[in-house]
Amino acid sequence: MRSNPRALAVAGALLLAVSGADAAFAQKPGGILRMYHWDSPPSMSIHEEVTISTDVPMMGVFNNLVLFDQHVVRNSLQSIVPELATSWSWSEDGMQLAFRLRQGVRWHDGQPFTARDVECTWNLLLGRTAEKLRTNPRKSWYQNLDKVTADGDYVASFHLKRPQPALLALLASGLSPVYPCHVPPHDMRSHPIGTGPFKFVEFKPNESIKVARNTDYWKKDRPYLDGIEYTIIPNHSTAQLAFIAGKFDMTFPGRVTVPLLRDVRSQMPQAVCELQTTNVARSLIVNHTAAPFDNPDIRKAMALALDRKAFIDILSEGEDRIGGLMLPPPRRGLGVASRDPRHLAGL
Repeated sequence: MRSNPRALAVAGALLLAVSGADAAFAQKPGGILRMYHWDSPPSMSIHEEVTISTDVPMMGVFNNLVLFDQHVVRNSLQSIVPELATSWSWSEDGMQLAFRLRQGVRWHDGQPFTARDVECTWNLLLGRTAEKLRTNPRKSWYQNLDKVTADGDYVASFHLKRPQPALLALLASGLSPVYPCHVPPHDMRSHPIGTGPFKFVEFKPNESIKVARNTDYWKKDRPYLDGIEYTIIPNHSTAQLAFIAGKFDMTFPGRVTVPLLRDVRSQMPQAVCELQTTNVARSLIVNHTAAPFDNPDIRKAMALALDRKAFIDILSEGEDRIGGLMLPPPRRGLGVASRDPRHLAGL
């Protein structure tokens, strides 16, 4: 098992973003962040899609009830912070999780956000609404969820079949946004309405995705950016050449391989480049139910026979890390490249 590294290439000026003296400049508002996107998503509906190809451009359109603190390196139950919820509490028997909700929040179309939207979202995920999701890839997350109730306009409660402390972690995932009651699920695929810092502008399949600043966002003075424009370029090499040519301010996270990073370094000397692990392992997976792999001794022999260092030397030029039974230790950072410190500060 080995860890796949992500490259981080940043323009030299980005160093200003971590300098206290230049913090004001780093967070100067305005501007359009231009970056490429590695895939053309099937739709803009996070709840109906599986991968980050939808989640990355659309997460800023929505809010969760709670979210993992983005300033903490390792996610845990202790690093969960409020978003649309202002606080939460468990019942004494661990069977009910109640959220007090933020008041004064509005959907991008002007409708008020209430506990009914929370109830509707999880009824949709549980398959209990008249109009169904076309696909529901995370329905299994909520198999222990009995129901969600709106206990007034600004209190929503999750009722469980048995205690499940980890439910809070699922709700803090970037794949757990709250959807509006008044917008049909099929409309969320092509023109999503959220409460987040950015409003959806347009999606042109195989071309681009655009979002713009929500001027009525409930977090004061956020977001910093006027908008984000994603140009869809599936080919890694083409995307890196476009970045080097100045067409983008930032690369897509995790899409800079070691050879491509070397090209950026040689052709764009002003860039500051780093290589950091993704905490995602590449593993050999076999069907343990089929002979001869149903024999544990055979699987153990295969594991011992693999020359992991050879894989690492060939596939990542020696930069990958050998993991343990599960994953190697997490490390800070994403594989991105940026030209302007204001852009990273504005995300």
